[in-house]
Amino acid sequence: MHDQSESDLLRALADRAGIVADYHDIAGTQHVTTDETRRAILSAMGLRVANRAELIEELAGWENRPWLRGCEPVHVVRLGRAAGTWSLYVPCEVPDDAVLQVCWSLQLEFEERPREGVEGPGLRIEETRTIHGRRFVRVALSTPPDLPIGYHSVTACAKAGSAKVDATCRFIVAPERCYIPDQLHHGARWWGIALQLYSLRSHRNWGVGDFGDLASVVEWTGRELGAAVIGLNPLHALKNTKPYHISPYSPSSRLFLNDLYIDVEQVAEYQTAPEVKACLAEPSFQARIEAARRGELVEYDAVRSIKREVLELCHRAFLREHWEGEEPELQPRTERGRAFHQFVAREGESLTSYAVFQALEEAQQAEHGISATWADWPEHYRIPTSEAVREFRHRHMQRVGFFQYLQWLAADQMLALVKQTHQAGMPIGFYHDLALGSDRYGADGWRSQEVLALNADCGAPPDAFAPEGQNWGFPPLDPLRLRTSGYQYVIELLRKNLRYGGAIRLDHVMALFRLFWIPRGLPASMGTYVHYRDEELLAILALESVRAKALVIGEDLGTVPDWVRDRLEATGVLSYRVLYFERTHTGAWKPPAHYPAQALAVVTTHDLATLSGYWEGADIEARSTLGLFPSEQARSAMLSGRQWEKAGILAALKSEGLLPPGVPDDPVQVPTMTTELTEAIHQYLAKSPAWMVLANIEDISGSRAQANLPGTLDQHPNWCRKLGPTVEELTHDSRFERLAAQLRVIRPSV
Repeated sequence: MHDQSESDLLRALADRAGIVADYHDIAGTQHVTTDETRRAILSAMGLRVANRAELIEELAGWENRPWLRGCEPVHVVRLGRAAGTWSLYVPCEVPDDAVLQVCWSLQLEFEERPREGVEGPGLRIEETRTIHGRRFVRVALSTPPDLPIGYHSVTACAKAGSAKVDATCRFIVAPERCYIPDQLHHGARWWGIALQLYSLRSHRNWGVGDFGDLASVVEWTGRELGAAVIGLNPLHALKNTKPYHISPYSPSSRLFLNDLYIDVEQVAEYQTAPEVKACLAEPSFQARIEAARRGELVEYDAVRSIKREVLELCHRAFLREHWEGEEPELQPRTERGRAFHQFVAREGESLTSYAVFQALEEAQQAEHGISATWADWPEHYRIPTSEAVREFRHRHMQRVGFFQYLQWLAADQMLALVKQTHQAGMPIGFYHDLALGSDRYGADGWRSQEVLALNADCGAPPDAFAPEGQNWGFPPLDPLRLRTSGYQYVIELLRKNLRYGGAIRLDHVMALFRLFWIPRGLPASMGTYVHYRDEELLAILALESVRAKALVIGEDLGTVPDWVRDRLEATGVLSYRVLYFERTHTGAWKPPAHYPAQALAVVTTHDLATLSGYWEGADIEARSTLGLFPSEQARSAMLSGRQWEKAGILAALKSEGLLPPGVPDDPVQVPTMTTELTEAIHQYLAKSPAWMVLANIEDISGSRAQANLPGTLDQHPNWCRKLGPTVEELTHDSRFERLAAQLRVIRPSV
C-alpha cells in the first residue's frame, strides 16, 4: 500500500466503497470516473481523503473494520435455504486456539426471552490477521436453523486469554420473494385508475383534492366500475409552499402523510367546536375557500393557510374536550383522547422527531425569515438528539402535539379509506408511489443526517433527454452508514408506506442496486454510480412486502441493466412498463403478447405527455414555448418523429384488430385523440399478460396538459394543475363506464 501512488490509493478506496471506475450511458458511451469525483464522493461518505496519509489510514481502517468491530453489522438469512454460518472476529493472543469458546444470545423480534447457546472450545479458525501488533482470528459460527422471518439481534461473547470481544449483529431473516396474491397465479389480470390526488376538483373540497374526494373515487371506481386498484401520486409530507416545496417527489418526509389532504369536514372537532363554527360563519373566510376551490391551479400556500387555521381551532377544541390536567402532565380523559395517545406511542420517536422539526422550523422561520433552513439554525438545534432540542420540545409541547394531531387525522382518514377499498371489493385497493428521496432541508434530512450523504446529490447520467445529465437535488443514502445502522431507516420507510394499500411503486428502483451520485457543486456530468448491498436491501423489501401483504412494483425505466431486471423478477418485484417506451429493435411498438406477465403496464406517466397531449403535440408545443429545444432543427425532428410514432401506434392497433372502425392508419388524417382511439390503446395494453394495467384519469377525460414537465421549476405549472371536470362530473362520465366495461371483459378478476 505504501508504494502505491495517491491516485491508486484513491481508486482502491473508491472501489471498496462501491464507487464505479466507469459506466456506460443509455447510448453506450463510456464515462470514466475522475479522481476529483472519487475524492468528493468519498468525502461525502465521511471518509478522510485529503492526502496520501489519510487515504492509507482509511484503507487500513476499511480492511480492519469487521475485525475490530467483532462482526458485520448485518447478516441475511433466506427462508428455504441452508442456514449456513456467520463470522465472528476475536482477538486471540493465547497460543492455543483450541481453548476459544463463544457464548451467544439470540433475541428474536417478537419473543421476550432470548435463546442462548455456546460453541467451542475447539472452533475451527478460518482466518488470522495481525492488527497493531495484536493477533485476531475469524471463526465461523452456525446460524440457528428454522428462524422465523423478522429482524433478530444476536450478541456473541468470546474470550481467549485476557482478550475478549462482545459483538452484536442484526439477523435479517427474509422470504425469497415479495408478496404476490394467489389470484395472480390463478389467472387474474387486474386493471385500475391512476390519478394525482391534488388535482381532483369537487364541489366540497377546499381547493385541493383530499381524502374525502378519494372516498368518492373509491365508491365510483371500486363498486361501480369494478376496478381492482387506484394508483396515487406520492402522499408524502410536503411543506406545501410554491414553487420549491410542492413536488410529491421531493417531500419533507417520506415517513409521514401530507396533511393538506386531510378532509377537514370529516374531523370530529370540526363538527362540534364553537370556535370552528364562528370561523366558518365569517363571509371573508368562506370567500377564501371559494376562491381556492374555483382556481384553475392548486394554490398551495392559500389552501395550507385556510386548512391550518381551522385545524388549529380543531386541535384547541380537542385538548379542551378530551384531555385533563396541566402541561406537561396532560392526560387523556376520553376514548378519542386515548386513541390519539396510543397513536403517538405506536409511532414513537419518528413521529415525535417529525413534529419537533415542524415546530422548530416554524419558530425559526418566524424569527429569521421564511427562507431559513435547518442548516441555518443555531448549531444546537441542528442536532436532533441535542439537549437544546429536548428543551425546545418540552417548552413547546402543545405545538409539537398539534403536528402529531395532524398526522393522526391524516393516518386515521387514510386507514378508513383502505377499509373502504376492501368493502368495495377491490383486491388491491391503493397503489402508492414511494419517492426516491426527500428534501435535504426537510424533516427527514434533519432527523436522518447520520445515514444521508448531505454533501452529494443524486440524479441521472447524460441521456437523449438531458445531454448534461440530471440532478434531482436531494441527498442519497450513504450505503456504508446505512448498513452500520442495520438499515433501520429503510425498514421504517417501507413499513410506514406499505400500510396504506395493497401495492407500492418504488420510484427509480435501480437505487436498490446502484445510484448516480453527483458531488455538491459539480455538474451532473461529473457524477458516477455508487453500488449498494442489493442482497440485503432486497431481503428487507421482501420481508416488509410479505408482512404487509402488498405487491411491489419497481419503476425500472431509463438506464437499467438486464441483470437488475433479472434480480428484481426473481425477487417478485413487478416491472413497470410504459407504452411509449415499449418498442422492438426496429422502433415499432411491441405487441401486447411480448409484455412480461410480472409487470404493471401504463400508457404514460406524470413526467410524460398525456395521451391527448402526446397525440396533438402539446408537450412539444410547451417545450418550444419555454425555449427548451436547443434549435429549431431539434424541434422539427421531434415533430416528425412524433408523426412516425403515431403511425406506428395505428399500425400496432390494426395488427391486433383494435383500430376503431372508420379510423385511417395515416396519422395526418387523425389529428386529435378521440374517445374511440383512447379506448383502443387501453385495450391494446389490457390484452397483454401484465398482471396489472392502469389507465390515467387524465387520459380518459382527454386532458392535454401533463402533471410535470421535467427540466422546469416555475416556468410551467408543475404539480398544481387541476382536472377540468369535478369528481361529481367524472362519476357520470360515460367514457369511464365504457372503458371499464371493455377492460372487465379483457381482464377478468378471477
